[in-house]
Amino acid sequence: MLKKLFSVLMISGLSMASWAQELNCKVTILRDKITGVDNQVFVDMQRALNEFMNNRKWTTEEFAATEKIDCNIMINLTGNKLNGDPEAFGATMNIQAVRPVFNSGYSTTTVNYVDKDVTFRFSQFNQLRFDDNAVSGTDPMASNLTAILAYYAYVILGFDYDSFSPSGGANYFKKAQNIVNNAPEGKGVNGWKSVENSRNRYWLVDQALNTRFQDVHNFWYTMHREGLDSMSAKPVEARTRILVNIKKLFQVNRENPNSALMQFVVNAKSDEFQRLVAAAPKQERGQYITLLTALDVPNAAKYNALK
Repeated sequence: MLKKLFSVLMISGLSMASWAQELNCKVTILRDKITGVDNQVFVDMQRALNEFMNNRKWTTEEFAATEKIDCNIMINLTGNKLNGDPEAFGATMNIQAVRPVFNSGYSTTTVNYVDKDVTFRFSQFNQLRFDDNAVSGTDPMASNLTAILAYYAYVILGFDYDSFSPSGGANYFKKAQNIVNNAPEGKGVNGWKSVENSRNRYWLVDQALNTRFQDVHNFWYTMHREGLDSMSAKPVEARTRILVNIKKLFQVNRENPNSALMQFVVNAKSDEFQRLVAAAPKQERGQYITLLTALDVPNAAKYNALK
């Protein structure tokens, strides 16, 4: 696969004999708002979630250790004893992932997203289980934890693969959609249904697979393989190629305002967009600033500061 070839080129000379799972994921549990619970519960929770993300095989392909995708998941527990259940928690989940840029020491962000609809049951002495063919399991709140983690594992893979080949992540977005379609249902379980929120898990993967958003995938590939990965050899051409193609995102956003997928992309790339515009000649920045302020209204001030 192209990703494997890329890794060989980047790590030329290193042994590729050691094969590993796909993710190098660090899961962190923040529990400052939780009282009355033995700290060992959170120690065991963090260990179990790290093992779940890193030890499970998420694809049918073989990854070398140097190909593993670096990601971080921070789970901030905001409440416990949901619905009177002493093992049930509410949380927000911050998911971040990066991939290396060819011929550089730089890593570019592919995922930077906060999910605010996270509820789950964690039983300290029960093994975490997940099956793509039985997502809902027998206990909705317990199954919701592994369903959410699996969903974002596939989303991370989808955007990573998309960055190496045109629409290369489609199979992983379909796996994430399978989780949505078969997600647990029960009191306190949210984030999986179209009617609940216009920017939730349902809409993100629905739009990632909708042909109306094909130009988002086209841009994603252009930015990474034809842009960032060419930056060391031809920085001006690579930067211009990325900035010019922001027009594709602008057009998609105009036709699909406030979409979950567009917001997801902007959250990942906002700081990088700013740096790319700042590196362009001042007389050329205006057109890109206009596009970006329309795409990323909350950060309009930082783009306008580049005029």
